[in-house]
Amino acid sequence: MKIIIAPDKFKNSLSALDFCEATERGMLSVIPDADILKLPLADGGDGTIDVVNYYLAGERVNVTVHNPFFKLIQASYLYAETTKTAFIEMAEASGYKLLKPEELNCKQATTYGTGELILDAINKGAKTIILGIGGSATNDCGIGMAKALGYRFLDDFDEGVKPIGVNLSRIQSIDKSHVHPKLKDVEFKVACDVSNPLYGEQGAARVYGKQKGASNDDIEMLDRGLEDFAKVIQKTFHINPQEVKGAGAAGGMGIASKIFLNGDLKPGVELIKELADFDNKLQGANWIITGEGCLDAQTLSGKTIQGVLSSAKAKQIQVAAFCGDIKLPEQDIKNLGIDYSDKVLNYSKTTEDAMKNAKHYVSHMAKVFAEFLSK
Repeated sequence: MKIIIAPDKFKNSLSALDFCEATERGMLSVIPDADILKLPLADGGDGTIDVVNYYLAGERVNVTVHNPFFKLIQASYLYAETTKTAFIEMAEASGYKLLKPEELNCKQATTYGTGELILDAINKGAKTIILGIGGSATNDCGIGMAKALGYRFLDDFDEGVKPIGVNLSRIQSIDKSHVHPKLKDVEFKVACDVSNPLYGEQGAARVYGKQKGASNDDIEMLDRGLEDFAKVIQKTFHINPQEVKGAGAAGGMGIASKIFLNGDLKPGVELIKELADFDNKLQGANWIITGEGCLDAQTLSGKTIQGVLSSAKAKQIQVAAFCGDIKLPEQDIKNLGIDYSDKVLNYSKTTEDAMKNAKHYVSHMAKVFAEFLSK
């Protein structure tokens, strides 16, 4: 019997790799000859870097770069020399996790440091760069990132503008003549899990500006800046940013990744599946065991389990879900395509116990499932 174990993490409780080990242990205690393949997944959020490195087997590279307010910091990315592949999370250089809540001020923030990480990877010889664009503190439409790679953003007087959100409306033209010569030789895969347009009611500034320290006046100004800059983008690249799904992700890094990096925007889980060669490795599997912290309505919108289910359905493989909690009615779970489900809260004494001892309970759930299969 071939079993694939392909979970996401349980947030603040259990990593995807720990889930795999716990499930394998529980399964083998009942079915010792089971053929088990561990394929941990992630959707681009916290913990993605460890899952990526499970497949990349790369090394962390430390670089001195600029944070969102141009202060020098140490940031890191993953690089695998054998496959010339880098994995970069923009949050490492341009994320709100680097700032105290009172420091957040996206109109003055830049993605320049993310560009420096990309530049370092290119100079190392990277041919493929996987870029995660979640958790940014910025709303500069990626001009900081692009400036680090040689793009210049010019005002009415052909003077370069400082690459921050407050200056977007000042940009009249984009000079591409000094772009890093190797940039065009690198394939960029961009993990993007939102579909927001660049500007407007659902755009980058109006939806995410407030949580990045923008006042109501700032949001109006930033939204206008994104709309003004969209015209410059259309004139220069012949692409209408408003027609690009996810253009407004990470303060406009969605569209920036497309136009400045020629990147391919995909849901994070799809990129991890590609990296894992997931669909090919499912061949001949009887069951896939997946899981996440909470199975709820959000599961339907591009989360890891949804990614597993789409692959399982295509190959007609049954799916079991082990979760911390389940907040969907049984019929909805069946409609999703899940054939067996269980939750930690069926066994734990309290939620605190569930969080603290998730590894033990997941192992127990796997044992119960293996007994179910053995009947």
